[in-house]
Amino acid sequence: MNYGFVKVAAAVPSVKVGTPKYNVEQIESQIIQANHQGVEIIVFPELSITAYSCGDLFFQQLLLDEAEMGLINLMNFTRSMNIIVVVGLPVSYRDGLMNCAAVLQKGKLLGLVPKTFIPNYKEFYECRWFMSATDVPEGNVLICGQQVLLSANQLFKTPSCTFGIEICEDLWSPIPPSSRLALNGADIILNLSANTDSAGKYEYLQSLICQQSARLMAGYIYVSCGFGESTQDVVFSGKTFIVENGKILQECPRHSLEEIMSISEIDVEYLRAERRQNTTFSASATMFQENLHITETASIMPEAGELTRSVNPHPFIPAEGKGRSKRCEEIFNIQCDGLAKRIVHTNCETVVVGISGGLDSTLALLTCVRTFDRLGKSRRGIIGITMPGFGTTDRTYTNAINLMQQLGITIREISIKEACLQHFHDLGHDPENHDVTYENSQARERTQILMDAANQMNGLVVGTGDLSELALGWATYNGDHMSMYGVNASVPKTLVKYLVHWVAMNIDDELTRNTLLDIVDTPISPELIPADEDGNIKQKTEDLVGPYELHDFFIYHTTHSGFRPRKVYMLACRAFQGLYEEEIIKHWLTTFYRRFFAQQYKRSCLPDGPKVGSIALSPRGDWRMPSDASSDLWLEECKTL
Repeated sequence: MNYGFVKVAAAVPSVKVGTPKYNVEQIESQIIQANHQGVEIIVFPELSITAYSCGDLFFQQLLLDEAEMGLINLMNFTRSMNIIVVVGLPVSYRDGLMNCAAVLQKGKLLGLVPKTFIPNYKEFYECRWFMSATDVPEGNVLICGQQVLLSANQLFKTPSCTFGIEICEDLWSPIPPSSRLALNGADIILNLSANTDSAGKYEYLQSLICQQSARLMAGYIYVSCGFGESTQDVVFSGKTFIVENGKILQECPRHSLEEIMSISEIDVEYLRAERRQNTTFSASATMFQENLHITETASIMPEAGELTRSVNPHPFIPAEGKGRSKRCEEIFNIQCDGLAKRIVHTNCETVVVGISGGLDSTLALLTCVRTFDRLGKSRRGIIGITMPGFGTTDRTYTNAINLMQQLGITIREISIKEACLQHFHDLGHDPENHDVTYENSQARERTQILMDAANQMNGLVVGTGDLSELALGWATYNGDHMSMYGVNASVPKTLVKYLVHWVAMNIDDELTRNTLLDIVDTPISPELIPADEDGNIKQKTEDLVGPYELHDFFIYHTTHSGFRPRKVYMLACRAFQGLYEEEIIKHWLTTFYRRFFAQQYKRSCLPDGPKVGSIALSPRGDWRMPSDASSDLWLEECKTL
């Protein structure tokens, strides 16, 4: 697929024990389905041609011959296809048997990968039949009329990815073969398995796969045999996992009496970007560099297919489920921990926060309240200063006052109108000219008040600006851009809104909850332009710079994964399908890149603030970019979308 995606499938066919002809027919049926859906690589379970639970039948020459014939039939079946097929079968080698994965494409057998770790405990006694890859030297084997390399030390390179193979028990070993394979270039690991079922084992296996995928920053395709295997002593329920860097993209329900198949797309471009940024991975790769055999596959031109995996439109908001509240609590505590340390270190008596009745100042205030409670300090040491200006509305003013009263902090009200009018007079600026001077003068006046009030009360100015505003430069330089500690500096706007709502829903006081919920519902605005004739907010930020949910999506995929505009646009169109038209997304994406590059100088001199998630734009943290970097390349690509 385009954009770095590789469409893969994990397929569990229905089998008959010791009946290769039937099993191959079922495998062929699933290959056809996958090929029509544009799958590039399809993986079947361990020993899928014969079935896994053959026992001493593996010593029968008839079964071995029929398994080889089944492999020949599969080779012939795939002759006119581009899809890469990986199946399991027993292979005679050096007077013994090997439990192998066979890699097929376009009628050719590209390689055989033997199992390394042979389980011989509890219900497993594979050593009775199979040798380990470590028991014999690698070499060529005559099979299906051709000489083929049989080795655990090999990778397969397609035009879109490099993959390696391990088999079942290999994953459960202290140092799985997949670790070596990934450090030597494998983007994706395939695991052909025959995992037995027992209570609680599934969750452990799921964790094991996700951890290995995350540790390797790799895609991981796991497939285990299912219905049709012998249930004489154990049960095989059929398991499929398609995982990307620790995240499950697709899995099928277990215990199906029919064939099952999971299909999804692994973003190899994303995985490679993660590895490039992670110096520990590259250092490990250097330490464990090996000369593995690399087999190049034929070009893959699958039938066109749409992206089937979901694209999260809100990558910064904690995923739904029982862990969402826990994640919000964790983020909130990180903010509080950072502020608590700064308060203790500076030995300040108070903290000063500008309270506007908007989202950002509300989250900053809530952080201060929890921090003071944890430090055992009186909330009266939190100085909330509301500074009405020319654009302040009754709604935001009322919410600011109510929230401060309900939280029990010290309230100060200092209007900026007269000071700004004097400033306009001194500058010779017409107050009716609502230009950038008119707006920024108000922001800087408010910052001056906060700074001087902090000096007056031995306090610390807590900044309220968020990550989204920093990315877009939607802050007045040396105005709201500046503080003594910015608790929201790495919290994007969509997450700010969600956190305030989360606090509201977890607070006992109904009055405070109602105030917080009204703040969440208030249009986002700096309130620097006078209200309309009805007293409502006239200057709405998202009308001027674009929807924050779009910009947060752009921020994540640009800074976290390094995706180019074309891919960010494609993902956004899919994530926000039905909500924003493609031309609207293109317009705001172009705005994002223009502002992101032009406003770097503001990010280059940020005050301190805690990193709470996967992205921060502090020059001392995640993001180092010259203030004079050109946006030409990115804007030119935006024009072609």
